[in-house]
Amino acid sequence: MMQVVLLGSGNLATHLATVFSVNESIDLVQIYSRSIENALHLENLAPITNTIDNLIEADVFVIAVSDSAIQEVSQKLSAKNGLVVHTSGATCMEVINNDNCGVFYPLQSFTAGKDLTFENIPICIEAKQKKSFLLLESLAKSISKKVYAMNSEQRKQLHIAAVFVNNFVNYMYQIGEEICDANNVPFEVLLPIIKETAFKVSELTPKQSQTGPAKRKDKKTLALHEKELNESQRKIYRILSEGISNNY
Repeated sequence: MMQVVLLGSGNLATHLATVFSVNESIDLVQIYSRSIENALHLENLAPITNTIDNLIEADVFVIAVSDSAIQEVSQKLSAKNGLVVHTSGATCMEVINNDNCGVFYPLQSFTAGKDLTFENIPICIEAKQKKSFLLLESLAKSISKKVYAMNSEQRKQLHIAAVFVNNFVNYMYQIGEEICDANNVPFEVLLPIIKETAFKVSELTPKQSQTGPAKRKDKKTLALHEKELNESQRKIYRILSEGISNNY
């Protein structure tokens, strides 16, 4: 059984703690959180400590903290014998100043209170040493069917792509909801088209799936829409429409 220590108590750390704690091939031996209060919701999953010097030895130390804190936390693990990995998409592996280091990056949007099935979540892994990679691969495959070997540059570009297809798209949903609310239209009317658009890209390329006035270069409709939007919405609408139009 692989022994794992988890460092962090935020959304990602909470999801990892949950899936690690119920996996028969993983022994979640300890959770570190700078604030005990922030980790009380995890106390039934593993022993908690807020003193990093009290961490016990383990096969893998998984750092699931903010990107800006990874280096500081990893430096405090320099005396540990186990593999030290971070979970960031945008941070290079070398931020961990340790020969026995790696990356364990689950590509998903993690929200507090929203349950996820980990077996379908892609996990991108990288390690400096071959034996460390094999250990990390074993950890990843124990909770997911989708494991990808990926270097830091590839992972950084993937993270950028994920911002476009997740964070930016979600902001578009927010604007759509604001327009609906302002005109007393239920947002739920948009849910079928949202679901269909998301489904189509699993069968077609995004470019093949594109529809709408910008693709058709329908200047009359584009101008009509812009007149109805506020200044901020108009800027976004115009940039996105130009990008689509120029692509066809």
